[in-house]
Amino acid sequence: MKKLKKQAPGLHKRNKHQGTYDFEALTAAFPDLAKHLQKNPKGADTIDFANAESVKALNTALLKSQYGISYWDIPKNYLTPPIPGRADYIHHMAQWLSRDNSGKLAAGSHIKCLDIGTGASLIYPIIGVAEYDWTFVASDIDPKSIASAQKIIDGNPHLKDRVELRMQQEPTDTLYGVLQPKDRFDVVICNPPFHSSAEEALEASTRKVRNLTGKHIKQPKLNFAGMPNELWCEGGEVQFIQNYVRQSSKFPKSCLWYSTLVSRDSHVKSVYQALSNYQPEQVQSIQMGQGNKVSRLVTWTFQTPEQQKQWRLNRWK
Repeated sequence: MKKLKKQAPGLHKRNKHQGTYDFEALTAAFPDLAKHLQKNPKGADTIDFANAESVKALNTALLKSQYGISYWDIPKNYLTPPIPGRADYIHHMAQWLSRDNSGKLAAGSHIKCLDIGTGASLIYPIIGVAEYDWTFVASDIDPKSIASAQKIIDGNPHLKDRVELRMQQEPTDTLYGVLQPKDRFDVVICNPPFHSSAEEALEASTRKVRNLTGKHIKQPKLNFAGMPNELWCEGGEVQFIQNYVRQSSKFPKSCLWYSTLVSRDSHVKSVYQALSNYQPEQVQSIQMGQGNKVSRLVTWTFQTPEQQKQWRLNRWK
């Protein structure tokens, strides 16, 4: 297994969310955002990032103004994803796919991505279609998330031929039951549940609110909300990824590059150990940064360099 060099943290150069938010432009795109605006100590516009409804309004404005979305909504208490970080994942994977493509960006509808656990927000397909015109299959274990994602697709005609939804019937599976025999994906993306229990999720939420507001609240409302299946699973992130890695080894020719987010640096070693059991050809680790937050992206392939070359020649004409 060849381990490749880590990259430096920071938002990707193609990420639209560099610097501060332009709240004047965002409010013009989504006027309802105005009622969530407040002044920071320097007198500039901001929102309360500890308030889920305010974050949701910001997301709606961002998607309308920068990603061409006409309709976007999610059910109450479902996860409201931070868009800059989600965009970074897509940009890094596009860059990785492009590295041996004669300098050409890996863009176009022929690039096919599987999004494991797309959630009610459908955020990764929205960004991937807008930025690179990729085609997506998006899966989830929650019927209400699938219904919400379908409503977003129906409300945005440009997504209808770009995004297919698949229900994962078995909650403990990632690829089994979703991957079909003739499927070929250029990349698989995955944002696993972080926590191993509801108590751990609550503790993390309390810490997040304290960091955002400076206040200690015993029963915080998550600033990005989230249903139990979105926030935690048995064994937490490590067990989820270990299961995903094992299942990916059963489909070595179905995907060019598998990938996952890893929330904690201490978990990366466990991911590499899991991967070493199945001997992928290459593994890459990337650090991604947004403000004070650092996340990690690990991607792997079971295909040799020659097989990767043939994949591109056959599929990326």
